[in-house]
Amino acid sequence: VQLQASGGGLVEVGGSLTLSCTGSGPPLSSYFVGWFREAPGKEREFVAAISSSGDNARYRQSAKGRFFVSRDNAKNTGHLQMNGLKPEDTGIYFCAARRAFLGMTDYPSGYDYWGKGTQVTVSS
Repeated sequence: VQLQASGGGLVEVGGSLTLSCTGSGPPLSSYFVGWFREAPGKEREFVAAISSSGDNARYRQSAKGRFFVSRDNAKNTGHLQMNGLKPEDTGIYFCAARRAFLGMTDYPSGYDYWGKGTQVTVSS
């Protein structure tokens, strides 16, 4: 499956952005979709993930209550709605896919397919 993340941009503190992840090739419904980010000088870190059916989601602690992950399998897309953005949310955001039968994981190494990232910059 090929993935492409989009929707990044420059936003002020407290603002919102919605990222999209579009899949092509095999149906995205066969995969869990994870969102990760990479800040300058830091390792790639888990942000959120959603199960293949969309009935289960997981978030990093700092994202709980502010970020919401969703998906539309009919459109082969996933979304990450980010509200109340903070400067520490700045980074390149990536979406990734993991075969559904493997279960959910927070570890980047657990995802086999990655899209090119999209830059999110939160200005203070």
